[in-house]
Formats: sequence, structure tokens, C-alpha cells
Amino acid sequence: MAIQFECDLHGHTKRSDGNDTPLEFINHAVELGMKVAAITDHDIIPPVTIEVDGQTVDTQEYALSKGLKLLLGIEVSCETYIDDVHLVCFGCDWDDPYWAWLDDFVVKSKIEGYRMLAEALNENGMPMSWAEVLDNNGNPVEEQNVQKKMIFELMARKGYCPTWQDAKLFVKNNKEIVIKRPKPSAESVIKEVKRMGGIVIMAHPYLVSEPIQYEDREITRKEYIDILINAGLDGIEASYTYDKTSYGGTMTKDEIIAEVKELYKDRLFISGGSDYHNDGKKGVKNPRDIGDCGITIEELMQYDKLAALLP
Repeated sequence: MAIQFECDLHGHTKRSDGNDTPLEFINHAVELGMKVAAITDHDIIPPVTIEVDGQTVDTQEYALSKGLKLLLGIEVSCETYIDDVHLVCFGCDWDDPYWAWLDDFVVKSKIEGYRMLAEALNENGMPMSWAEVLDNNGNPVEEQNVQKKMIFELMARKGYCPTWQDAKLFVKNNKEIVIKRPKPSAESVIKEVKRMGGIVIMAHPYLVSEPIQYEDREITRKEYIDILINAGLDGIEASYTYDKTSYGGTMTKDEIIAEVKELYKDRLFISGGSDYHNDGKKGVKNPRDIGDCGITIEELMQYDKLAALLP
């Protein structure tokens, strides 16, 4: 099937909760005929080098040799008490001490929080062990690399929910089970990324449910995004695979694209991405693929700051 978009600015590898190695990710994007793709793993700086035929090579140079312009970024999970606030960041100094601090903070938070979630599920009639979570369906991960999606996938494999998307919504909407692990505030992440000259894009904004409990008051999603814009947010995803993830709203993908563009085209860079994980390797039907959502090369080139990062 032909790709829908030639530029996809949101994708994952095995370095977080994806199922491809960075090399497999690049080769797949090339096979699809993508012009631009991005590796934006959760809470971990991108791989500036990869192993190819036993040799260590520059990741972007390898991709370029195959005809693909690869952007390297990170997707930071933010906001303890607001679900699905994720910031995709590009153009950062990956040697900045902030990333080492964030890595330590996130690892400790995830291990503690996800252990508590597994225990809560056990206590609510959905038995699972921490060892089963880390086994990751026969693809073992070290404890420091555990991802929440692995628990949702385990819930689906055990038959507690039809799919991992249903499992995510079940946990999100069940106050007895949901665990709020500590996360950095979105405003603090924007501040740090802007300090080092980077670009910050809000991922999948319509996964953020309303009303939003912000500090001591309830606000709308639009009011929350305005707060992030005032903090320095550069862009926002319009084209996103809402039909293949845990979106619980009633708007179609096209309706969301139109609304996001109408609200923010004069204030923010309008981004887009598939949030590719290659979930097909785990038996997910109709999984997200690179290029399912995104933007055109012309739209990318109009945003000079991001276009300047292309190899």
C-alpha cells in the first residue's frame, strides 16, 4: 500500500516501546519510499550511531546513503496528573546534563510506578507478575527500559482486554487501578529544550482528555495548550493515527486535522506523525505504519528551523 505522507515526524524503536531496531526502522522507511522520518523514542536520547554489518556508523549518514533524511529526537512524557501530555523534541544538545538528569528521574519513576500498576491489577482480579511484564512477550527488557505499554499489551495477551488500546483506556478510566507516577511538567521541559536551542512539538493533543486538572482549577484542552504556547511551544501534531490508538473521542482524524489547523496554523508549526511502533510484530491487527500520518515535504520545508536539521 502506498504511503499517505512522505514526512513522518513521530516514530519509535526498541530503545523505548517500539519493536524495530533503529536499523530496521530506517530500512523499513526506505522500503516504503519515505523522504523524511524521525526516531523519537520515549524519554531516551536518540541513537547517533548504529551497528551496520559489524561497523559503527553515523545513524543519519546511513539513512541518507539509502535516500532517507532522518531526524533524531525524543518524546518526553510530561505531567503527573494529566494523561498523554507528550512533547516531541528535536535539535537538542544531546550531551547536555539535563538529559542525564531526566534519564535517572524517569527510570526510577517508571520502575516504581509500573510495579505499583502491576500490583494494582493483581489486586483487582487481573493476575500478572513483574517477570511477565519484563519478558515482554518473549522480547525481554531490562527493568530500566520497562514501558507502560508493555503492561497494556500483557493485559491483552492474558485476555483481560481485547486490545492494548482497550487496556490503556480501561486503566485510564479506572480510579482504583490508575497509578500516577512522577513526571516533569511540560513547561519545565519546554524551558530546558528551548535553553539548548531545540524545537518542541506537542504530540497527539486530542489524546489529552477534558476537563484538565491544572494546578488548583479545571481548564479546557485549548486553555492548556495556550499555557504551553506561552511557555514557548513551537508546534503541534494535527495528522495523527487516532484511529489506531487509544483515542476515546468522537471526532474523525480529518476533523481533528481541520480543527488543529484552524486553531493553531497562525501560532504553531503544524506537525504530524504515525507514532509507529511496528506492533504487527506482536500480532496487533491493522497496526500503525510509517507514513500513515504526517506532513508533506513542502510543509516541512516551510518551517525553516526544523528544515535546517535535515541532513
